[in-house]
Amino acid sequence: MTTAEDGLLAFAHRQLGPVTSLPGSGLPPHLRLLAATDDQRYILKRHKDPNRFRAEARAYTAWVPHLGEHAPRLISADPETLSLLLTVLPGQPVTQLPERSAAERHAHYAAGHTLRLLHQAPPGPHPNTDIAAYLAERMRWWAARAHLATLISPAELRTLHTWADTLTATAAALDSAICHLDYQPRNWILTPSGTVAVLDFEHTRLDARIRDFARLEHRHWKDAPRLRAAFFDGYGHHPNPAEQGQLERFGVLEAITALVRGYQSGDPQLLAHGRTLLTHLR
Repeated sequence: MTTAEDGLLAFAHRQLGPVTSLPGSGLPPHLRLLAATDDQRYILKRHKDPNRFRAEARAYTAWVPHLGEHAPRLISADPETLSLLLTVLPGQPVTQLPERSAAERHAHYAAGHTLRLLHQAPPGPHPNTDIAAYLAERMRWWAARAHLATLISPAELRTLHTWADTLTATAAALDSAICHLDYQPRNWILTPSGTVAVLDFEHTRLDARIRDFARLEHRHWKDAPRLRAAFFDGYGHHPNPAEQGQLERFGVLEAITALVRGYQSGDPQLLAHGRTLLTHLR
């Protein structure tokens, strides 16, 4: 066991008493499944980026408690090891449900309800943020990275800058809320009671509410209108024409983000998704 691993288990031990790391859990390397002496299970999540650690620790402190049983509970956060100690959510990953099944449709309905709870969370003390200006800046930043990597043409770069300018000009139409910002089935757990609980809050922040629908709209619902309808039934509100227009425009940000992240991670499927979506939206 490495010194870093010793430090992680020491952090968990201080919070829970003696713990055992369970092998063969199938979790990615940054997650570890632990068993305490009372046979309760916990997740130890280690971040590499201090900013991501601080963002997720803040989310678990400020907003996640508003979700109650629909999210893990934070036991402790350790700035020294950039680690979070969390309770385990019982249930089945929604990505493992049979496609086009009643269970999959129900999971989208329940996920809509859970997202509504997050969007209703009071933002609390928060610096004044011009969300439209921030998103326009992010758009230009992603576009610059894509252009530097020769993923887009100069004409596409100009188109993306035009989108950013348009977003700034229509700032008043954006409704803000506490957003998950990676809200999709890979982060959903269907619990034994039929609710959906949510994982991974490292991107959570005050943002444009419509953004939490954009990834689903452009990555998961194009060929699944029944899932889209179920989700918004659970959310309690379907997009009106103005919101639908916003949702389409935010597809541009989804496209360029997928394009760059697919390139950086060597993920051909994500890269192709970004390229196809950007071409379609253009």
